[in-house]
Amino acid sequence: MTAAIDHLDNLVAIDTSNPPRDPVGMKQAVDYVSEALACAGFDCSLDDLGEGCLQLLATRGSAGTLVNCHLDTVPPASGWMSNPHKLEIEDAHAIGLGACDIKGAAACILAAAGATQGDAAVLFTTDEEAGQSLCVRRFLDGEHARSRFERAIVCEPTECHVVCEHRSLHSIEASFHGVSAHSSSGVASTMSAVHNAIRWSAGALEWSESTCGDSRISIGVIEGGRKPNMVAESATLRFGVRSRAGVSSEEMLQQLRALPYGSDIEWTSRFFGPSLLPGDHVRVIAKILDVQCAPPVDFWTEAALFAEHGIPSVVFGPGSITWAHAAGERISLAQLDKATTSFRRLFSRSKDSTP
Repeated sequence: MTAAIDHLDNLVAIDTSNPPRDPVGMKQAVDYVSEALACAGFDCSLDDLGEGCLQLLATRGSAGTLVNCHLDTVPPASGWMSNPHKLEIEDAHAIGLGACDIKGAAACILAAAGATQGDAAVLFTTDEEAGQSLCVRRFLDGEHARSRFERAIVCEPTECHVVCEHRSLHSIEASFHGVSAHSSSGVASTMSAVHNAIRWSAGALEWSESTCGDSRISIGVIEGGRKPNMVAESATLRFGVRSRAGVSSEEMLQQLRALPYGSDIEWTSRFFGPSLLPGDHVRVIAKILDVQCAPPVDFWTEAALFAEHGIPSVVFGPGSITWAHAAGERISLAQLDKATTSFRRLFSRSKDSTP
């Protein structure tokens, strides 16, 4: 517990907000975990993909299970009542930016690595919050990934339960086009790109609430136009679609295109992450970690990318998703203790150990 809190204190103090991704902060964080793991007998290999996008593979022995954890965080939300980069312990919780998502898990990994001598493998990355997953995708494109590892544990806040199923995520940019004119001309109702973007958005939200069942749509950004007295000639809208596991997001997008004003939209896919589906590996990993399985979650994780590349994967980590990306982000000390214990069990094994 003490080692995990010390590591978390040091990690929270390093600004790894993303975006913007500061190469200096990302390098400091990677150097910190690399030094800690080297002291624990790990061989570390760093791949610099540029602009602060780093991946560190650390191995000890010939582990069949790979643990993946990102070191980047979102920027501090408004409403912080303390310094987000100074860890505080209050009411049996550790408070600091990234404490829950997901530097708490990183701290537990380092504490467990330093207290064990078994086979272990950890992949640290710095670009998960950017919505690109370049580090993991590049790692999985390597020839050795699928042949070397039998399974993967991807760290995200699951309250120390094993999660084996989650939704897909499809991020779309929609561009609306209009005709510039003076707003007094009366053509704004039909020719304004902003008006049409709002109309389509209203229809999409109504459709989402009444038609698309358990799938989700979230409109995150609407921007366009120049001045109140000018009819907007262009507008851009960015939204995300989260389909439950096994449901095609493309079917949802076809229905969204069929809505009023949808046929005049220029559609651009910005990111797609597949859903994660359960398998027989879940029982094995849960037994190794000595934790319970949990129902499907709504948030997307990079575990789906490992699974897509033939490496059976689950999601596991300390902390609650309700505190991720929130002002006053925190994680309970009990969760840190439990996760450290689970990682110690994993890192104490040899590759050939029977679960």
